[in-house]
Amino acid sequence: MHDAIANASPWVKRFATAIPTDGVVLDLACGSGRHTALLASLGRRILAVDQDISVIEPLKSDAVQIQKLDLEGSDWPLVGQQFSGIVVTNYLYRPFLEELPKMLSEDGVLIYETFVDGNAAFGKPSNPNFLLNAGELLALAQRSGLKVIAYEDIYLDQPKPAMVQRVCAVKGHLKGCIPLQFAG
Repeated sequence: MHDAIANASPWVKRFATAIPTDGVVLDLACGSGRHTALLASLGRRILAVDQDISVIEPLKSDAVQIQKLDLEGSDWPLVGQQFSGIVVTNYLYRPFLEELPKMLSEDGVLIYETFVDGNAAFGKPSNPNFLLNAGELLALAQRSGLKVIAYEDIYLDQPKPAMVQRVCAVKGHLKGCIPLQFAG
């Protein structure tokens, strides 16, 4: 589990403690479970979902529920569920993107980081269907009434060269938090 935590996104590590301790955190398209492991180490309860859960089965515990879900089917499989936090990295499926803010409970935190237009110059993903448009996550937060804590639309050279966009936003009040920087 320590290796998984060490490989967690610095963006997620930076903001994971902002997620309320009550409730369940959704690790959407959780992949290898690096963020599930991080969140569990912080004492959060997690629902980790992906189409292939074989890699993350060892993380299953009282605090970690794992569900195999088709996140790109005709129906959104998480309709009506509420979460204290939602973490999404390296994943984009636009047909259900607008559902995420609706699934946050009051004071819930959205931490989202994925590739943006321009990433094709550095490799995959290069398909525009899997690349955010400039300002897309910021616009999602604003349309949904989320308070933006931090937002970046930048070039990263680690762990590999990439163009990424990321946001941390809260539903409701910031409870003493001061909004951070915008980079882009």
